[in-house]
Amino acid sequence: MTRFLPGVFAMAIIVVASNILVQYHLGAWLTWGAITYPFAFLVTDVMNRVYGPAAARRVVLVGFVIGVGCSLIAAGFDKTTLRIAIASGSAFLFAQLLDIGVFDALRNRGGWWTAPVTSSFVGSALDTALFFSIAFAAQLSFIDPSDNVAWANEMIPLLGVGPVAPVWASLAAADWMLKMALCVLSLVPFRLIVRNILGRDPAF
Repeated sequence: MTRFLPGVFAMAIIVVASNILVQYHLGAWLTWGAITYPFAFLVTDVMNRVYGPAAARRVVLVGFVIGVGCSLIAAGFDKTTLRIAIASGSAFLFAQLLDIGVFDALRNRGGWWTAPVTSSFVGSALDTALFFSIAFAAQLSFIDPSDNVAWANEMIPLLGVGPVAPVWASLAAADWMLKMALCVLSLVPFRLIVRNILGRDPAF
């Protein structure tokens, strides 16, 4: 278990930082947390490549527990809602587990970058879809009827220029596009970290 500690610490730092930074806006459609959170997929993929899916799942479980804890603490200070807490925890857990499954299935297929890129893309898409729909979609208001999400369901042009859609769809679109960009950029640290740990390039 000791060898997994760097991954556990890294995941814990990313989850805590993202829960704090999500409170601060970055432009019209993003928060600063949108920049830090995608690196959770980098940690998961490194753990998966080096130690296998079981180790990656342990690290994800730690991140899930910490994320739920942060949400409960924030709820106590009226900085989040039940819907946000459920959306955050569900999106993190299911997206990370999907990432692990896809990565493991592609472990020995294609180039060294195939597994991390594909798994991160698929996991990020699920994460975005689950979080924003659970947190803001009017159709799911039964989760917490006291949470007024009318603002998120106002109809506006998508990202200010596209077809008319709820505000939360623009938030989700911006979040997903940033995640995709960061997934590609994460290939550099992924290769360097795996090389440092294994003593060779991840060209399996």
